[in-house]
Amino acid sequence: MTNKKLWVAALLLSGVASGTIAAETIPHAFAPLSEVPFTTPRDNVGRYISQRPKMEDRLFQSDIIEKKIAEIKAMLKNPYLAWMFENCFPNTLDTTVHFRMLDGKPDTFVYTGDIHAMWLRDSGAQVWPYVQFANEDPKLKEMLEGVIRRQLLCIILDPYANAFNDGPKGSEWETDYTAMKPELHERKWEIDSLCYPLRLAYHYWKVTGDASIFDDNWLKAIENVLRTFKEQQRKEDKGPYRFQRKTERATDTTINDGWGAPANPVGLIVSIFRPSDDATTLPFLIPSNFFAVTSLRKAAEILTEVNKKQDLARQCTDLADEVEQALKKYATCEHPKYGTVYAFEVDGYGSHMLMDDANVPSLLALPYLGDVDIDDPVYQNTRRFVWSEDNPYFFKGKAGEGIGGPHIGYDMVWPMSIMMKAFTSQNDEEIKECIRMLMATDAGTGFMHESFHKDNPEKFTRKWFAWQNTLFGELIIKLIDDGKLDLLNSL
Repeated sequence: MTNKKLWVAALLLSGVASGTIAAETIPHAFAPLSEVPFTTPRDNVGRYISQRPKMEDRLFQSDIIEKKIAEIKAMLKNPYLAWMFENCFPNTLDTTVHFRMLDGKPDTFVYTGDIHAMWLRDSGAQVWPYVQFANEDPKLKEMLEGVIRRQLLCIILDPYANAFNDGPKGSEWETDYTAMKPELHERKWEIDSLCYPLRLAYHYWKVTGDASIFDDNWLKAIENVLRTFKEQQRKEDKGPYRFQRKTERATDTTINDGWGAPANPVGLIVSIFRPSDDATTLPFLIPSNFFAVTSLRKAAEILTEVNKKQDLARQCTDLADEVEQALKKYATCEHPKYGTVYAFEVDGYGSHMLMDDANVPSLLALPYLGDVDIDDPVYQNTRRFVWSEDNPYFFKGKAGEGIGGPHIGYDMVWPMSIMMKAFTSQNDEEIKECIRMLMATDAGTGFMHESFHKDNPEKFTRKWFAWQNTLFGELIIKLIDDGKLDLLNSL
């Protein structure tokens, strides 16, 4: 056994798995697994004690969010559900948002949680449910503007990177074989990293009417997005991006000298990595290509209505149309049990990868992102497939069931998949079962985790993962807004 493996084993046996050492100090291939029983905190009359930081320790405070938390808690009859909502919904604001001014404009750097870096995907999803309240709190609106401005700066710096540092701090991954810079935490090319900022900027604009974010940096970022997407269609060559890493973890590096699997240039966009940060098996990741189509069309609308940049808007629309046509031709295949389904990955040569991963964008989450209609029969076939043991990364056990992925491995269910099942459900009993499962698999902590063991939720990864926490709050608010308070109160 190598010294490194002995060191990791010693850490796990000594209780580091419970989170006593920051996750970023432990090699990513050995994600710490908490197995320490947690006693749910109650006061002397049995009420659940809030797990939020003390007021003075919260990184960002919003009056309207506090008001909304109190309002929702008063509506919910189940005290455990109300407690979970109170802990989870503000977790991004409480613990990950670093707001300041840069050159006289808002600038917000957002940690993922236990990893002190900003992923374009995570940050765009973490603050998403707060946008609906932006008009009721100028401070909140300014913070959200800062997130968008920071994301645009990141895209200008390197459109191929997935995660960024707060300044030129270097990274544990700085020796990766790719064009690393000190401002980058990680440089994995993932289509969705460029889609989430467009989705957030569009939503912010539609809610607030504030077009000030669509300045020169916005235009520079859009030009980078277009160039990168076109490069990764690989029509003329393989493009400039390569990535390799020295690692024991196969999905943390790529084949073919860093170029990834062969891709037939059929109009789809190559994604070397998935939203889980795992390498793709086949290069055309279908959920992310769907996400690119809707994101490009949102950008085109902004470029037309705000910037009056008809040529750039046309380039976005033309690319979206081309990818959409390629999806119609290459994204589906026939399954012997479920009929026509969407593949997870394809290569344009005729190969299909039939599975789903919990991370969003996923096949399950296509309607959540607005990429397909929820009544699309191919989606409904696909939904039945991915939520079954015919999906190799679907796990079902004594504690719960759901989709995981190779990022954590066998038997580990991601709560995100359960939330996506609820978001995309048209059946009240199914939604109720999802909420019941989420409540039963938090290991008594009052928070969501990255993943939990299908037979024992006290075995979980990442006790501080802000995206999943905020997403849980988003789900509860949506269900109430959709008239399903009685459903929640029947739990």
